[in-house]
Amino acid sequence: MDNPPYTFKNLEIDGLSVGVEPGYHVASLRYLDPAGRFASLVSEALGRPLAEPLRALRVEPSTGGGQGMLAWRSPGENLLLCSDQAAFTAVATKLAAAGDGCMVDQTGGIRVVRVAGTRARDLLVRLGAATALPDLGEARTGRLAELSVLTMCLQPWEYLLLVERVYVHHLLEWIHATAADI
Repeated sequence: MDNPPYTFKNLEIDGLSVGVEPGYHVASLRYLDPAGRFASLVSEALGRPLAEPLRALRVEPSTGGGQGMLAWRSPGENLLLCSDQAAFTAVATKLAAAGDGCMVDQTGGIRVVRVAGTRARDLLVRLGAATALPDLGEARTGRLAELSVLTMCLQPWEYLLLVERVYVHHLLEWIHATAADI
């Protein structure tokens, strides 16, 4: 069953801002060897090596378009977020030459929710476990609103939540209900 039509109004209250980020292209970078050909091509394409375990980092695609981010998801997998379609496509083209890894476009399946402000961490702790929340430069997968969510932090007081598209409405409803209590 597909998602029913749903519009999310950004949440803006004192010390807290929540909004869906529609401009990111998302891909899973799956590899067999973190030191192999695929990893080397990732480094060439993005100007940085794959993210280390539990880390998140900013990258700049070699095509010069848009901003990007890498987040460690699991052994053998990083997630790439890229704000520019041409840069995203160029990275995919470059990585297609590697035989020991692949780039899988997840743009239609993963949504990005930005939670920012001085009250962001308090909101996220109320949604799940404090151990699921990353410190600056980290990415952690944990349970928020009874869902598995990858949360990354690349700026102080700002978190990007990566959640499967089919569950984004559920997560946003929990965020709205929880924000009303903080």
